[in-house]
Amino acid sequence: MSSLSIPLPAVSHKPMRRLSVDEYHRMIDAGILVSGEPYELINGFLVHKNRSARGEDPMTVGHEHLWGVNNLTRIGRKLDRFGCHMQTQGPVVMSNYDEPEPDGAILKGSMDDYKKRTPEAADATCVIEVSDSSLADDRNDKLVAYANSGIAQYIIINLPDRVVEVYTDPQVGKGRYARVETLRPNNKVQFVLPKGQVLAVPVRNFLP
Repeated sequence: MSSLSIPLPAVSHKPMRRLSVDEYHRMIDAGILVSGEPYELINGFLVHKNRSARGEDPMTVGHEHLWGVNNLTRIGRKLDRFGCHMQTQGPVVMSNYDEPEPDGAILKGSMDDYKKRTPEAADATCVIEVSDSSLADDRNDKLVAYANSGIAQYIIINLPDRVVEVYTDPQVGKGRYARVETLRPNNKVQFVLPKGQVLAVPVRNFLP
């Protein structure tokens, strides 16, 4: 008995149209996209936010990822005296085609300053991603968006390897950072703050 072989469609190389941030917002306003769904705009494309643990269903949220995000809120309480605050899993407009929702973002001013507007790249001194299954994407597409937007410090809490990666000196237009440090539990993360101050937090505080 022979089986029917159905050829797979060829990969299309036709140009794809990107969405702008304004178009993305209009889709949400029109109900085409539901606000709060696990998607973000990266380089003009809607991308599913992968919060799962490695090997698990990508639609789930990993326990360590959730702990890591909640922990950022706890660390954020130390920022008030520096005239800034920690936003968790909220949008930050990076460019006309990028509106990621980083797990953490250190923003200038207080929460009240953003009651009527979305934070932009110029408002953020540091963005943070808690990475498990998303590690490759956070090191690539996300990193490019943050570097090109001039984010001074990009931090990846690398759960699989139990380290914290710190990217500084953004090369705007080149999509990369000139300096990368891998910090281990006995090291400290030196957070870049709006007025040139530094907040040092032990790496072990970021790891489950």
